[in-house]
Amino acid sequence: MRTHEVQNATLHYDDHGPEDGLPVLLVHGHPFNRTLWAPQVRELVAHGHRVLTPDLRGYGDSPLPADAPATHLSAFADDLAALLDHLGLPGAVVGGVSMGGQIAMEFHRRHPRRVRGLVLSDTSAPAETDEGKAFRNALADRLLAEGMAGYADEVIDKMLAPYNVTAQPALAESVLTMMRTTDPRGAAAALRGRAERPDYRETLPGVTVPTLILVGADDVYTPVATAQEIHRLVPHATLTVIDDAGHLPGAEQPARFNAALLDFLRTVGDRAPRTG
Repeated sequence: MRTHEVQNATLHYDDHGPEDGLPVLLVHGHPFNRTLWAPQVRELVAHGHRVLTPDLRGYGDSPLPADAPATHLSAFADDLAALLDHLGLPGAVVGGVSMGGQIAMEFHRRHPRRVRGLVLSDTSAPAETDEGKAFRNALADRLLAEGMAGYADEVIDKMLAPYNVTAQPALAESVLTMMRTTDPRGAAAALRGRAERPDYRETLPGVTVPTLILVGADDVYTPVATAQEIHRLVPHATLTVIDDAGHLPGAEQPARFNAALLDFLRTVGDRAPRTG
Protein backbone atom coordinates (compact mmCIF):
# COMPACT_ATOMS: atom_id res chain seq x y z
CA MET A 1 0.00 0.00 0.00
CA ARG A 2 1.19 3.50 -0.86
CA THR A 3 -0.02 6.97 0.02
CA HIS A 4 -0.22 10.29 -1.79
CA GLU A 5 -1.42 13.71 -0.71
CA VAL A 6 -4.21 14.98 -2.99
CA GLN A 7 -5.88 18.32 -2.46
CA ASN A 8 -6.62 18.27 1.29
CA ALA A 9 -6.69 14.48 1.66
CA THR A 10 -4.37 11.49 1.85
CA LEU A 11 -5.15 8.68 -0.57
CA HIS A 12 -4.06 5.13 0.17
CA TYR A 13 -3.70 3.04 -2.96
CA ASP A 14 -2.14 -0.08 -4.46
CA ASP A 15 -0.11 -0.09 -7.66
CA HIS A 16 0.34 -3.58 -9.08
CA GLY A 17 1.90 -4.89 -12.27
CA PRO A 18 4.62 -3.70 -14.65
CA GLU A 19 5.20 0.03 -14.92
CA ASP A 20 5.00 -0.20 -18.71
CA GLY A 21 1.72 -2.14 -18.68
CA LEU A 22 -1.55 -0.63 -19.83
CA PRO A 23 -2.66 1.39 -16.78
CA VAL A 24 -6.09 0.45 -15.47
CA LEU A 25 -7.55 2.58 -12.68
CA LEU A 26 -10.36 0.80 -10.82
CA VAL A 27 -12.70 2.77 -8.55
CA HIS A 28 -14.69 1.02 -5.83
CA GLY A 29 -18.28 1.85 -4.98
CA HIS A 30 -20.11 2.75 -1.78
CA PRO A 31 -19.54 1.68 0.95
CA PHE A 32 -16.53 -0.42 0.03
CA ASN A 33 -12.78 -0.10 -0.42
CA ARG A 34 -10.02 -1.03 -2.83
CA THR A 35 -9.99 -4.71 -1.79
CA LEU A 36 -13.26 -5.15 -3.69
CA TRP A 37 -11.13 -5.35 -6.83
CA ALA A 38 -8.81 -8.15 -5.62
CA PRO A 39 -10.03 -10.72 -8.21
CA GLN A 40 -9.51 -8.20 -11.02
CA VAL A 41 -6.08 -7.13 -9.79
CA ARG A 42 -4.80 -10.70 -9.80
CA GLU A 43 -6.09 -11.50 -13.29
CA LEU A 44 -5.16 -8.22 -14.96
CA VAL A 45 -1.65 -8.21 -13.55
CA ALA A 46 -1.20 -11.80 -14.73
CA HIS A 47 -1.94 -10.51 -18.24
CA GLY A 48 0.63 -7.74 -18.06
CA HIS A 49 -1.55 -4.78 -17.10
CA ARG A 50 -0.72 -2.16 -14.48
CA VAL A 51 -3.62 -1.89 -12.03
CA LEU A 52 -4.22 1.05 -9.69
CA THR A 53 -6.77 0.63 -6.90
CA PRO A 54 -7.19 3.60 -4.55
CA ASP A 55 -9.29 3.91 -1.44
CA LEU A 56 -11.46 6.95 -2.08
CA ARG A 57 -11.31 9.71 0.52
CA GLY A 58 -13.43 8.70 3.47
CA TYR A 59 -13.29 4.98 2.60
CA GLY A 60 -10.93 2.16 3.52
CA ASP A 61 -7.59 3.50 4.72
CA SER A 62 -8.09 6.97 3.21
CA PRO A 63 -9.38 9.30 5.94
CA LEU A 64 -12.06 11.89 5.39
CA PRO A 65 -10.66 15.42 5.77
CA ALA A 66 -11.91 17.33 8.77
CA ASP A 67 -14.98 19.52 8.28
CA ALA A 68 -16.08 17.74 5.10
CA PRO A 69 -19.87 17.33 5.37
CA ALA A 70 -20.19 16.48 1.66
CA THR A 71 -17.81 14.89 -0.85
CA HIS A 72 -18.90 15.59 -4.41
CA LEU A 73 -18.06 13.26 -7.25
CA SER A 74 -15.90 16.02 -8.71
CA ALA A 75 -13.61 15.83 -5.66
CA PHE A 76 -13.22 12.07 -6.08
CA ALA A 77 -12.48 12.51 -9.80
CA ASP A 78 -9.90 15.22 -9.21
CA ASP A 79 -8.24 13.04 -6.56
CA LEU A 80 -7.80 10.35 -9.20
CA ALA A 81 -6.35 12.83 -11.70
CA ALA A 82 -3.88 13.98 -9.04
CA LEU A 83 -2.91 10.36 -8.42
CA LEU A 84 -2.19 9.86 -12.12
CA ASP A 85 -0.10 13.05 -12.05
CA HIS A 86 1.86 11.70 -9.10
CA LEU A 87 2.56 8.48 -10.98
CA GLY A 88 3.53 10.30 -14.17
CA LEU A 89 0.70 8.76 -16.16
CA PRO A 90 -0.91 10.90 -18.86
CA GLY A 91 -3.94 8.64 -18.97
CA ALA A 92 -5.48 5.31 -18.02
CA VAL A 93 -8.41 3.04 -18.61
CA VAL A 94 -10.80 4.24 -15.91
CA GLY A 95 -13.39 1.88 -14.51
CA GLY A 96 -15.75 1.79 -11.58
CA VAL A 97 -18.68 -0.02 -10.06
CA SER A 98 -21.85 1.67 -8.81
CA MET A 99 -20.76 5.02 -7.31
CA GLY A 100 -17.33 4.22 -8.74
CA GLY A 101 -18.91 4.11 -12.19
CA GLN A 102 -20.38 7.55 -11.63
CA ILE A 103 -16.94 8.76 -10.54
CA ALA A 104 -15.53 7.29 -13.76
CA MET A 105 -18.15 9.24 -15.74
CA GLU A 106 -17.31 12.37 -13.76
CA PHE A 107 -13.61 11.78 -14.43
CA HIS A 108 -14.39 11.61 -18.14
CA ARG A 109 -16.50 14.78 -17.88
CA ARG A 110 -13.67 16.71 -16.19
CA HIS A 111 -10.58 15.05 -17.69
CA PRO A 112 -11.64 13.50 -21.01
CA ARG A 113 -8.20 13.56 -22.57
CA ARG A 114 -6.84 11.37 -19.79
CA VAL A 115 -9.28 8.52 -20.44
CA ARG A 116 -7.98 5.70 -22.62
CA GLY A 117 -11.09 3.61 -22.07
CA LEU A 118 -14.13 3.51 -19.81
CA VAL A 119 -15.44 0.56 -17.81
CA LEU A 120 -18.86 1.19 -16.26
CA SER A 121 -20.19 -1.57 -14.03
CA ASP A 122 -23.62 -1.56 -12.42
CA THR A 123 -24.06 2.19 -12.42
CA SER A 124 -26.51 4.83 -13.58
CA ALA A 125 -26.20 8.06 -15.55
CA PRO A 126 -29.11 10.38 -14.64
CA ALA A 127 -28.92 13.10 -12.03
CA GLU A 128 -30.58 12.28 -8.74
CA THR A 129 -34.33 12.80 -8.42
CA ASP A 130 -35.81 14.91 -5.63
CA GLU A 131 -36.96 11.71 -3.96
CA GLY A 132 -33.49 10.24 -4.33
CA LYS A 133 -31.87 13.33 -2.84
CA ALA A 134 -34.13 13.12 0.19
CA PHE A 135 -33.35 9.41 0.57
CA ARG A 136 -29.58 9.88 0.35
CA ASN A 137 -29.56 12.73 2.83
CA ALA A 138 -31.77 10.82 5.25
CA LEU A 139 -29.51 7.79 4.95
CA ALA A 140 -26.48 9.98 5.62
CA ASP A 141 -28.15 11.20 8.82
CA ARG A 142 -28.92 7.64 9.81
CA LEU A 143 -25.38 6.38 9.27
CA LEU A 144 -23.95 9.20 11.36
CA ALA A 145 -26.40 8.43 14.15
CA GLU A 146 -26.34 4.62 14.07
CA GLY A 147 -23.15 3.54 12.34
CA MET A 148 -22.82 1.12 9.44
CA ALA A 149 -23.75 -2.29 10.88
CA GLY A 150 -27.53 -2.15 10.61
CA TYR A 151 -27.41 -0.69 7.11
CA ALA A 152 -24.93 -3.36 6.00
CA ASP A 153 -27.17 -6.16 7.23
CA GLU A 154 -30.17 -4.64 5.46
CA VAL A 155 -28.56 -4.30 2.03
CA ILE A 156 -26.28 -7.35 1.76
CA ASP A 157 -28.88 -9.25 -0.29
CA LYS A 158 -29.12 -6.31 -2.66
CA MET A 159 -25.37 -5.74 -3.01
CA LEU A 160 -25.06 -9.45 -3.80
CA ALA A 161 -27.77 -11.52 -5.39
CA PRO A 162 -29.59 -13.31 -2.53
CA TYR A 163 -28.59 -16.72 -3.84
CA ASN A 164 -24.93 -15.68 -3.76
CA VAL A 165 -25.24 -14.57 -0.13
CA THR A 166 -26.24 -18.17 0.58
CA ALA A 167 -23.95 -19.95 -1.88
CA GLN A 168 -20.84 -17.80 -1.24
CA PRO A 169 -20.78 -17.18 2.54
CA ALA A 170 -17.11 -16.14 2.55
CA LEU A 171 -17.81 -13.49 -0.08
CA ALA A 172 -20.88 -12.29 1.80
CA GLU A 173 -18.85 -11.95 5.00
CA SER A 174 -16.10 -10.07 3.15
CA VAL A 175 -18.60 -7.61 1.67
CA LEU A 176 -20.29 -7.18 5.03
CA THR A 177 -16.95 -6.49 6.67
CA MET A 178 -16.11 -3.82 4.10
CA MET A 179 -19.45 -2.12 4.70
CA ARG A 180 -19.36 -2.40 8.49
CA THR A 181 -15.84 -1.00 8.77
CA THR A 182 -16.40 2.00 6.50
CA ASP A 183 -16.20 5.32 8.34
CA PRO A 184 -19.81 6.54 8.66
CA ARG A 185 -18.54 10.11 8.17
CA GLY A 186 -17.01 9.20 4.83
CA ALA A 187 -20.09 7.29 3.71
CA ALA A 188 -22.41 10.12 4.75
CA ALA A 189 -20.30 12.78 3.03
CA ALA A 190 -20.31 10.77 -0.21
CA LEU A 191 -24.07 10.23 -0.02
CA ARG A 192 -24.65 13.98 0.31
CA GLY A 193 -22.30 14.76 -2.55
CA ARG A 194 -23.68 12.03 -4.77
CA ALA A 195 -27.18 13.44 -4.30
CA GLU A 196 -26.01 16.55 -6.18
CA ARG A 197 -24.37 14.76 -9.10
CA PRO A 198 -24.84 16.04 -12.67
CA ASP A 199 -26.72 14.23 -15.41
CA TYR A 200 -24.13 12.18 -17.27
CA ARG A 201 -26.56 11.53 -20.10
CA GLU A 202 -25.46 14.94 -21.37
CA THR A 203 -21.80 13.93 -21.77
CA LEU A 204 -21.90 10.21 -22.53
CA PRO A 205 -22.79 10.71 -26.22
CA GLY A 206 -19.48 12.55 -26.58
CA VAL A 207 -17.37 9.60 -25.41
CA THR A 208 -14.92 8.65 -28.14
CA VAL A 209 -12.83 6.03 -26.33
CA PRO A 210 -13.62 2.31 -26.12
CA THR A 211 -16.26 1.69 -23.47
CA LEU A 212 -17.35 -1.49 -21.71
CA ILE A 213 -20.61 -1.60 -19.79
CA LEU A 214 -21.15 -4.50 -17.40
CA VAL A 215 -24.13 -5.40 -15.25
CA GLY A 216 -25.20 -8.30 -13.10
CA ALA A 217 -28.25 -10.02 -14.57
CA ASP A 218 -30.02 -9.81 -11.20
CA ASP A 219 -28.90 -6.36 -10.06
CA VAL A 220 -31.81 -4.68 -8.27
CA TYR A 221 -30.09 -1.32 -7.72
CA THR A 222 -29.05 -0.67 -11.32
CA PRO A 223 -30.81 -3.32 -13.39
CA VAL A 224 -30.05 -4.43 -16.91
CA ALA A 225 -32.40 -1.78 -18.33
CA THR A 226 -30.26 0.92 -16.73
CA ALA A 227 -27.13 -0.50 -18.32
CA GLN A 228 -28.93 -0.66 -21.65
CA GLU A 229 -29.71 3.04 -21.39
CA ILE A 230 -26.01 3.83 -20.97
CA HIS A 231 -25.23 1.48 -23.85
CA ARG A 232 -27.58 3.42 -26.13
CA LEU A 233 -25.93 6.70 -25.17
CA VAL A 234 -22.26 5.80 -25.64
CA PRO A 235 -21.17 5.41 -29.27
CA HIS A 236 -19.78 1.96 -30.10
CA ALA A 237 -19.92 0.76 -26.48
CA THR A 238 -20.01 -2.94 -25.58
CA LEU A 239 -22.58 -4.27 -23.12
CA THR A 240 -21.99 -7.48 -21.19
CA VAL A 241 -24.58 -8.97 -18.85
CA ILE A 242 -23.04 -11.20 -16.17
CA ASP A 243 -25.33 -14.10 -15.32
CA ASP A 244 -25.76 -15.29 -11.74
CA ALA A 245 -24.76 -11.95 -10.25
CA GLY A 246 -26.30 -8.93 -8.58
CA HIS A 247 -24.83 -5.46 -8.00
CA LEU A 248 -21.21 -6.60 -7.62
CA PRO A 249 -20.57 -9.02 -10.49
CA GLY A 250 -16.80 -8.54 -10.31
CA ALA A 251 -16.92 -10.14 -6.86
CA GLU A 252 -19.81 -12.56 -7.41
CA GLN A 253 -18.69 -13.98 -10.78
CA PRO A 254 -15.06 -12.88 -11.15
CA ALA A 255 -14.17 -15.36 -13.91
CA ARG A 256 -16.97 -14.11 -16.18
CA PHE A 257 -16.36 -10.48 -15.29
CA ASN A 258 -12.61 -10.78 -15.85
CA ALA A 259 -13.02 -12.52 -19.19
CA ALA A 260 -15.14 -9.64 -20.47
CA LEU A 261 -12.73 -7.08 -19.04
CA LEU A 262 -9.66 -8.71 -20.57
CA ASP A 263 -11.34 -8.96 -23.97
CA PHE A 264 -12.15 -5.27 -23.72
CA LEU A 265 -8.62 -4.29 -22.72
CA ARG A 266 -7.32 -6.05 -25.81
CA THR A 267 -9.40 -3.65 -27.90
CA VAL A 268 -7.77 -0.73 -26.10
CA GLY A 269 -4.40 -2.31 -26.74
CA ASP A 270 -1.70 0.09 -27.75
CA ARG A 271 -4.09 2.96 -28.38
CA ALA A 272 -2.02 6.03 -27.59
CA PRO A 273 -3.20 8.09 -24.62
CA ARG A 274 -4.29 11.65 -25.28
CA THR A 275 -2.52 14.41 -23.41
CA GLY A 276 -3.39 17.92 -22.43
